[in-house]
Amino acid sequence: MNVPLGLRVVERGWLSANMVLLDGPVRAVIDTGYVSHEEQTVALVESTFGVEGPDLLLNTHLHSDHCGGNAALQARFENLATLIPPGHAHAVSAWDARTLTYEPTGQRCRRFAYSDLLLAGQSLKLGHQQWQIHAAPGHDPHSVILFEPQSRTLVSADALWENGFGVVFPELEGDDAFEAVSDTLDLIESLAPVTVIPGHGAVFAFGPEVMDRSRRRLESFVQQPLRHARHAAKVLLKFKLLEVQRQSLADFVTWAARTDYLRTLHRQWHADQSMQDWLLELIGQLQESQAAVLQDGWLLNR
Repeated sequence: MNVPLGLRVVERGWLSANMVLLDGPVRAVIDTGYVSHEEQTVALVESTFGVEGPDLLLNTHLHSDHCGGNAALQARFENLATLIPPGHAHAVSAWDARTLTYEPTGQRCRRFAYSDLLLAGQSLKLGHQQWQIHAAPGHDPHSVILFEPQSRTLVSADALWENGFGVVFPELEGDDAFEAVSDTLDLIESLAPVTVIPGHGAVFAFGPEVMDRSRRRLESFVQQPLRHARHAAKVLLKFKLLEVQRQSLADFVTWAARTDYLRTLHRQWHADQSMQDWLLELIGQLQESQAAVLQDGWLLNR
């Protein structure tokens, strides 16, 4: 695939978002993974840029799997400038873990600072090229995507994957956000990228079949919002299992029962069941899909 000179994509597991490294006159890192992998993140960045490190660190959005390595990189490279979307800038300054969704999701992120904002409609130089900044609400209301028009390369974050898109988190908070997902898909289609670098999964070639899969997935969620709610709950459970790898079933259920988004989903969609019965049902579905193993009272990632 034709990508800009100096661009390297590090495809990571689902606990950590993919990382994009751009070498050139302006050395840049896009997204930094989950905090559990911060040592790996620093090593990957050093392997590309050496001990001097990059000039810029950018986050497409501030979910924990995209910015969990920020603090470690800022500690390692003291002259590193960090750019974030504007929507949660105040929450970063005040380190409001609830607004930043780390508390409601039951996830972790070490405190970091930011230097400047990624403003939609502007462009900035990364590596050798000028990249456009576009607002991409839906999965996250403040997310941005980055587009390089010469090679037609898109860093799509979680707004577009080869087989869909990320959980629409505003819907979990009671906000109507499926239309925003549709608008972002329209935007991506209008950009007509050739190569897409997603937040998770392999780099892929853009085509009508990609959009068709995402639009059909979105329509299924619009028509059956319970389907999205169940999907979101299982994603939260699987993410935690990816983090811990192995935990007693009792402790895992206790964690889940204390996690705000899971409690909200239970209250909205499954109030006729006890919280514990609902969680055990979801864990059973993870087992059926071979995403988890329950053995001798322990839940294991698979």
